[in-house]
Amino acid sequence: MDDVERRTAALDNNLDNVLTAAGVRAIEQIKSVWPKLSAATLSRVANAIPLLLGVLAFASICTAPGMIVLSVIVVLPAAFRIWVVTQSAAILASRPASSSLLVPPSEKWWPMYTIVAPLRGEARIVNQLLAAIERLDYPPEKLDVILSIEADDDDTRTAITARNHRLPITVIPSPPARLRTKPKALNVALPFARGDFIVVYDAEDRPERNQLRRALQAFCSAGGDLACVQARLCTDTDTSWLSRYFSAEYAAQFDVFLPGLASLHLPLPLGGSSNHFRTAALREVRGWDPHNVTEDADLGMRLARFGYRADVIDSTTYEEAPSTICAWLGQRSRWFKGWMQTWLVHLREPCQLFRDLRFRGFLTFQLIVGGNALVALAHPALLLGFIWEVALRPEDHSIAPQQYLPAAVFGYCTSAALGLLGLWQRGILHKASVLVLTPIHWLLLSAAAWCAAWELIFSPFRWRKTEHGLDTASREMDRIRALLETRATSH
Repeated sequence: MDDVERRTAALDNNLDNVLTAAGVRAIEQIKSVWPKLSAATLSRVANAIPLLLGVLAFASICTAPGMIVLSVIVVLPAAFRIWVVTQSAAILASRPASSSLLVPPSEKWWPMYTIVAPLRGEARIVNQLLAAIERLDYPPEKLDVILSIEADDDDTRTAITARNHRLPITVIPSPPARLRTKPKALNVALPFARGDFIVVYDAEDRPERNQLRRALQAFCSAGGDLACVQARLCTDTDTSWLSRYFSAEYAAQFDVFLPGLASLHLPLPLGGSSNHFRTAALREVRGWDPHNVTEDADLGMRLARFGYRADVIDSTTYEEAPSTICAWLGQRSRWFKGWMQTWLVHLREPCQLFRDLRFRGFLTFQLIVGGNALVALAHPALLLGFIWEVALRPEDHSIAPQQYLPAAVFGYCTSAALGLLGLWQRGILHKASVLVLTPIHWLLLSAAAWCAAWELIFSPFRWRKTEHGLDTASREMDRIRALLETRATSH
């Protein structure tokens, strides 16, 4: 072996060692520094708590006090959402319209902005993602684009190298490890980020061109306590009733509810994509928990506990929604499992959590993070209790209709009303007819929650990946949208 070959082999070994160390750090960082804030240290007994609460919900239908408690559990999270929307309406209405974009004093003023996209098995759709990033209205020399890819994902890497790039791109192989989760891939990329700000995009994301400017505008007009801004997510898949209902859910969440939470300075359970961070603040809280399968909700709560706040910006990222029940259940059960993990992790020390979040933040955490999962687990028990009392005990059902039915209907109507409001604000009210299927959607949510509670015990870190790039219609709409944006900016 000559000197060149020896130096090449030594360089390869050094790179392997660096990436291996980055992989270990990505997995162990939060666990080693703050073990009580890591889902990795939850015991199997703790992970069984959501399933036990679900079983307890079914047991509670045997007594009148249990029925009352069960009804209250279903009603409270819905009532809290109504309270947030009504209390924040005046605040949001008084905000000036953000029609103008940030204009820098000079070209040298623009800060470096890092874009991170964790990819696994995304060869079909990576070109769409990179084209969307290249369309962003931001100085190209100030963009630091990082793709964090599983080291053995040859197809995605081939798809990346096969295209002509208009921006420099750094591809970081995420070392094979016992975890193959999105937050692990994000943590591998975080030390390599050169930007003052960092945004996370998923493989199917198509952000509006103005998004980085909107985020920067929000950071510049706020104090240092603003650590994150969330762009609004919108699904444009229209191939099934489930995907159309997904659009209504996202409209309610990102166009109505999260802006309301942010305006009241309450903790935000972040969405999994289009989160823009101050890089320093993100590193201070040690990034993402690689053992939590909804790392976004967990990170939102951790930022709030460190004294930071999050806001929502008026810029949209379009995404693809799952169209089949199997794909939907896989994704939603992962979300429920992560919310359960987040609830268990942060509730380990309830007194400390109360001091960190204070009363309103603590209540928000219980009703949104814990309440989402608990309502889905309790919903079948509520319906079973109603059927039992009305159908099987017709001679004595004085309590059931007054307790069960109003609670369920209140939850259904709240979900439908927020979805309707979100669709109206989004300008896609033609999809509102799907909201009549809210009771069926709630049953599917319950099925996903029970799957999640079972899986949390036996495979807590399993990542149910959603397959992307299946909806050709939304990709065609994206091309049309891109052409319209280009024409508007050219004029």
